[in-house]
Amino acid sequence: MNRKQKMIKLSAKRAKARLNKHTPPTIKKYVSKAERAEQQAKLAAEELAKQDEAATEVDAIASDTDSAPAS
Repeated sequence: MNRKQKMIKLSAKRAKARLNKHTPPTIKKYVSKAERAEQQAKLAAEELAKQDEAATEVDAIASDTDSAPAS
């Protein structure tokens, strides 16, 4: 192999090595039972709020159609 080929091979190896770099997996911190319960309660409250909003929207639409005069 001549000098030019060696340089090309080396630069290709370096480029491949750059592509192969990866970030190490992140270690998840310990979540205590209390924190987990708090998160579950928060999620449940958000879901209830969404359901309440959807119910009020349906009621509002239904009341609009009921109050409209029939022609």
